[in-house]
Amino acid sequence: MMRSHYCADLSEQNIGEVVSLCGWCNTYRDHGGVVFIDLRDRSGLIQLVFDPRDYEGAHKIASEVRDEYVLIAKGKVRKRGEGLENPKLKTGKIEVLVESLVVENKSLTPPIAVGDESVGEDVRLKYRYLDLRNPRLQEIFITRSKVAQVVRNTLSHLGFLEVETPILTKATPEGARDYLVPSRVHHGEFYALPQSPQLFKQLLMVSGFERYFQIAKCFRDEDLRLDRQPEFTQIDLEMSFCNADDVMGVAEEVLKSIFNACGIAIVTPFKRYSYKEVMESYGSDKPDLRFDLPLVEVGDLFVDSSNAIFSSIAKDSKKNRFKALCVKGGDKFFSRKTLAEAEEFVRKFGAKGLAYLQIKEESAKGPLVKFISEANLKILLERVGASVGDIIFFGAGEKKIVWDYMGRLRQKIAQDMDLIDKNAYKFLWVVDFPMFERNEDGISALHHPFTMPSNLDAEDLEEINSVAYDVVLNGFEIGGGSIRIHKQEIQARVFDLLGISKEEAQDKFSFLLEALQFGAPPHGGLAFGLDRIIMLLCKAHSIRDVIAFPKTQKATCPLTDAPSVANEEQLRELHIRVRETKK
Repeated sequence: MMRSHYCADLSEQNIGEVVSLCGWCNTYRDHGGVVFIDLRDRSGLIQLVFDPRDYEGAHKIASEVRDEYVLIAKGKVRKRGEGLENPKLKTGKIEVLVESLVVENKSLTPPIAVGDESVGEDVRLKYRYLDLRNPRLQEIFITRSKVAQVVRNTLSHLGFLEVETPILTKATPEGARDYLVPSRVHHGEFYALPQSPQLFKQLLMVSGFERYFQIAKCFRDEDLRLDRQPEFTQIDLEMSFCNADDVMGVAEEVLKSIFNACGIAIVTPFKRYSYKEVMESYGSDKPDLRFDLPLVEVGDLFVDSSNAIFSSIAKDSKKNRFKALCVKGGDKFFSRKTLAEAEEFVRKFGAKGLAYLQIKEESAKGPLVKFISEANLKILLERVGASVGDIIFFGAGEKKIVWDYMGRLRQKIAQDMDLIDKNAYKFLWVVDFPMFERNEDGISALHHPFTMPSNLDAEDLEEINSVAYDVVLNGFEIGGGSIRIHKQEIQARVFDLLGISKEEAQDKFSFLLEALQFGAPPHGGLAFGLDRIIMLLCKAHSIRDVIAFPKTQKATCPLTDAPSVANEEQLRELHIRVRETKK
């Protein structure tokens, strides 16, 4: 072995030992003839000392070293001199007096300094192999590796079998979001990269495996955000002969093991909220509960409002919502400028405006005062828990739009006013999701069409719920799943409600539909977003920090210049012709 120790594994207990170390030159300093080099490996840093009075040969070689040279050093561990200790380093009380040094490889002057995060992300991704030398990023991937091992150990202990499912598969109903792969041997036909192993893991349950898991690579061709990438990793699991409580119990066990391994104690079971509860109280199905800013329904207090618009909105309580958001101490925080900025913010998400009340010593002031009776104003202030110095914001209109912009406003205010406990980990389950949702294209499944409905006989389609569950952490959905349909007749009825014809169902899912007729057991499962979990565990800036070679927000790779143009010979072999797009 070239090395006897990793740099940061050395301590005062090693004083007097001769050690061999390998790594990169992090920094170089020449202090009056004595050379100091901070050697860096994935464990951290240690100071190397080159004194010509002790080892002239090593000192001569060290004098030629520059940043990011690859070094192999041998020397004796000693205590640093009085007053020369570095409390910022784990190895700050010791150093290594080097007797021999090998420059294993030189480096060009790096285009980015290791650890300099002020450099633009596109540049850092272009030189990702240098960016990944950043100790902060290396610590993230050490954590990621540890988490993967914990997941495997925990699920294996719980009786789950690790099974790999295909990467080249068939397009799903949401085909526009699939990545397609042309087949060379099947003219004009395409594989699809999986958005998840959903259908295959259900088939494994039909096969009698009973408990399956996989750390699976998945692909989705969609617009990217802070917490999304075109290729991502799921912790995927499925169980037979189970109910929702069983699946959620296993999920909590996995999360508890992950966080415990990272030194974070979490309390289980997590609190459960219905979809309706979180949308009404927080305007989001993935609420951040690290701060207390609930939305409160006050529509009943505006039914008789002198403002005809407010009154008409309040009277249709099924279609509309009239939400109040009380911000404690907010009157001092919000100036005319910040009030205007808040209104501009919600307008981007469909709001017509942003009404508010300021609670002063003498009375409530604001545009809404003249449109509500004195008696109802008193009830409103009591209902939202308002006191002097608070400000109350109001959102009114179609419920989905109001939920959305008021939920976003709630999050923005918490961030702007620094109300979020950055060290807290607030888990919750969201359950009882609607089975279907109406959109411009008609009816679609809120989760996926293989989710078991809980009340399929409900008269109103929008009142049908699914046996689905999402686990949320600090405002991010980190996992979700459901009990699956395991009976052919229920699956056929769901397809019918979704407008999927028998012909289309057979074309896309014939293998699953056929399998359900051969003794499919009741089953359900869940998938965690591994990347999101690591992002939250490590308090990373974005999901791109926790993926070794991520894509940009435009789904490109500056390092490899992917995607790239295929040459004519490749296209001809695949029977593909590229059309010119009109500019």
